[in-house]
Amino acid sequence: MLITFEGIDGSGKSTQARLLEAYFHRQGCETLLVREPGGPPLAERVRALLLDGDVAISPFAELLLFSAARAQLVAETLRPALNAGTIVLCDRFYDSTTAYQGGGRGLADPVWLDAFNRRVTDGLVPDRTYLFDVPLEVAAQRRSGRDAAGPDRMEAGGDPFFVRVREAYLALAEREPQRLCVLDGTRSPEELHEQVVSDIQPRVQIPS
Repeated sequence: MLITFEGIDGSGKSTQARLLEAYFHRQGCETLLVREPGGPPLAERVRALLLDGDVAISPFAELLLFSAARAQLVAETLRPALNAGTIVLCDRFYDSTTAYQGGGRGLADPVWLDAFNRRVTDGLVPDRTYLFDVPLEVAAQRRSGRDAAGPDRMEAGGDPFFVRVREAYLALAEREPQRLCVLDGTRSPEELHEQVVSDIQPRVQIPS
């Protein structure tokens, strides 16, 4: 089973991914937590490149770099783990490309991006996606002081960029309500974790 966690930077998705990983461990489930971009050596090198603010990257090149890292992650890590019966938790997946590069950068329409994303992942689609929605001011407050190095490549886009990203996420949730579960990211981490566990329990076979 592939479970993904999405939301604008500062939404709390990474915290929830770690909390769910710990919950599955307590239940005796074989679990793998990965982040995007990252994982295999190639994906980690791409991550470092994308986070390097001194390197100029055009919006379309940005999309291709994220996608290249994702394709390697799927082939080298996700597919083997899923085939072995491992529950895979992914902190971001291709919905981030739809929201950030599609919505935020305005690169392509959702239909084109959906087909492109499926090619990149060789048809791998998350079984469940949790989207943590928060107002921009809340996300910005959480991000402030988190990184003394200053805003990263995405954060440098400012409020207008994140407005488009958030709108793209919510539009995606409307198009795929069976897969995406939208949660109020302003709630406490404990409350959100309870909601995630309550939603995922019927969908996962817990060892007896």
